[in-house]
Amino acid sequence: MSRENERQTAMQVVLATLDLETIEMNLFRGNSPQVGWQRVFGGQVIGQALMAAQRTVADERFVHSLHAYFMLPGDPAVPILYQVDRLRDGSSFNTRRVLAIQHGKAIFAMTVSFQIDEPGFEHQSEMPQVPAPEELMDEEQIKERYIANAPENVRRYWERKRAIEIRPVSLDHYFSRSQPSQRQDIWVRLTGPVPDDRLYQNAVLAYLSDMTLIDAALHAHGTSVFDQGLQVASLDHAMWFHRPFKLDDWLLYTQDSPSASGARGLARGSLFTRSGVLIASVAQEGLIRKKAND
Repeated sequence: MSRENERQTAMQVVLATLDLETIEMNLFRGNSPQVGWQRVFGGQVIGQALMAAQRTVADERFVHSLHAYFMLPGDPAVPILYQVDRLRDGSSFNTRRVLAIQHGKAIFAMTVSFQIDEPGFEHQSEMPQVPAPEELMDEEQIKERYIANAPENVRRYWERKRAIEIRPVSLDHYFSRSQPSQRQDIWVRLTGPVPDDRLYQNAVLAYLSDMTLIDAALHAHGTSVFDQGLQVASLDHAMWFHRPFKLDDWLLYTQDSPSASGARGLARGSLFTRSGVLIASVAQEGLIRKKAND
């Protein structure tokens, strides 16, 4: 299979994962791809929960914010049930609460707010001036230059077939401890087409929003998620959808970490189109605990 076909297949797997099965009114079932992970990727649960909520809201209402908590690691070997509570249906806004359940326990909870499209004031932050993705190394070049001598867990990460290609503006944070920084900029792009449907576009954006974000809190201390002496996990996740978008080109995910304390790190992210339109903002707190020495 060619590299392009592998990428198309990876994207198709993500879309199939987000296409939940309706069991009953307000009750949905989602599955996880069997890729050898020990726990379900957090972005998958966010995206599936958002898709469940979206399927209980009228067509002309779209997500504008979500706020979620991760409570237990997801088990990729069994389905996840998503139970949606219809908290409010107003003239302009709708509110949903989603509970994700496995093995009889809640593993994730999210509240989602929807709004009709309407005009209003407009302003946004400016996109940082960074090199275009075409000026950066692609994943194959990264592998050739860095991966051969990288630790095994780093090699496994970069060698996976993924639906989302990432091109960090700087790779120093991942492969060197020499330049701690509280900020990082990463270009992200889907490796296959997404339906021209705002429900899928929003769910896929929510899916990818969990990628690399907590890294910003770790890079501030000269380390990364690849450090096997750390226990790293997402604790909560919030996201605001500012403007409609298309996932047919590169997006710049600019991230920073304003604080770390109590074995937790806070990270913030802004997602811009290539032309500089701010489409979403993200915030996440993650566990960044140093493991006890044996």
